[in-house]
Amino acid sequence: MRTRPGRIAALRMRALARAVPLAVVLSVAASAGSGPASASVPAARPHARGKIGRNVLAPDVARAVTFLDRMMDKYATGRTRRLVQSFTGGLLGRQGFTDSETYDDALIIDAYLSAGGPAALSRARVIGDALLYIQAHDPRHDGRIRAAYAPRPLTSPAAIQVTDPTSDVGNMAWVGQALAQLYARTGIRSYLQGAAAIGNWVVAHARDRRGAGGYTGGLTPRGKRFPWKSTEHNIDLYALFRMLAAETGNRAWSSRAAWALRFVKAMCNPSDGRFYVGTTGNGVTPNNSELPEDVNSWSYLALRNPAYAASVTWDVRHLAVTAGRLSGVSFCAGDRSGVWFEGTAHLADALELRNGPGDSARAAAYLADIRYAQARGPGHDGFGIIAASKNWLSDCDGDFYFASLHTGATAWFVLASLHANPFFLIR
Repeated sequence: MRTRPGRIAALRMRALARAVPLAVVLSVAASAGSGPASASVPAARPHARGKIGRNVLAPDVARAVTFLDRMMDKYATGRTRRLVQSFTGGLLGRQGFTDSETYDDALIIDAYLSAGGPAALSRARVIGDALLYIQAHDPRHDGRIRAAYAPRPLTSPAAIQVTDPTSDVGNMAWVGQALAQLYARTGIRSYLQGAAAIGNWVVAHARDRRGAGGYTGGLTPRGKRFPWKSTEHNIDLYALFRMLAAETGNRAWSSRAAWALRFVKAMCNPSDGRFYVGTTGNGVTPNNSELPEDVNSWSYLALRNPAYAASVTWDVRHLAVTAGRLSGVSFCAGDRSGVWFEGTAHLADALELRNGPGDSARAAAYLADIRYAQARGPGHDGFGIIAASKNWLSDCDGDFYFASLHTGATAWFVLASLHANPFFLIR
């Protein structure tokens, strides 16, 4: 769906090729707050964590976590607040694309929490603190997070550099989930306040009464409301609001989660067991022009409802790709010319969770495909996971993936390898 996290718009790539500046620098006054949060937030509480650390991870997973460490430390180390460059190497590296997509930052937090151990938790907190910092110093001061930033050290408000000012609910929902995960692990109240501020922003700017309800896609860089609604975004919001309900005890979040879930259920196409990507601009008519992978695997991960188990099977049957020695699934049915490794990872995660006949073996095969790409894919470094097996792999909506190493794909590989479901609190 439009503004889907992790995709690179063709327009932005062309601008990079022409060396046209993309960044919008924010110079704002210092603020000690963490954004508005009308929901009730309880006091900090201790959380136990008994999971053993990274030294017991399988070698391929340990290498993937090392890649995340290296990407995180490209511009600063230690406790310095910073976001993480999303891609490196390949075409994106040659074009100088250094954006930190906030969806990827959220996934890295989830991957570190799943890996366990004090060092991984410390790194997750550094990224979480950076997300709170950019939220607190956004010029609108209303709880939003933008889609992408420069991965520079955040030593002052003037260091915040927005590279994609879109306020889309998909990225924000994932950031909110990651902050809620950090609160559940640490009991540090500011993380829950930040997550609640994001949730309140979405309710204020994206709640929609047309058709089956749910939430629209957010705001364009110029502040215009996206008229369409994304099933994937509402899945993300359902998970965020459910976490907030559990962690705050405020039943308003349960009502907001139900509003998102109502829309998601309405987007199920029972005739072939998949989900529509969302609606057209009228907010009512299902959009049947795009047939993506993520809406189906994520729906099962977030809902954990056997009634929608066929959505996972739809992905397996309709998106399978073998491109030379690389195999997995594509992003969408309209372009099956290459493998999308992030999607291959979260489909493996969904299969592991579903655990039907043959699911475990198929999930293992997908993870083996990703490990092969880790070791031998184009531009491989033996640690990270490339976004796609080829350049310009389409999302069937005008955006593309590339054969560049990707923190988001790497984080999903870690999550799937550890059987961790980021739509629920990672214990």
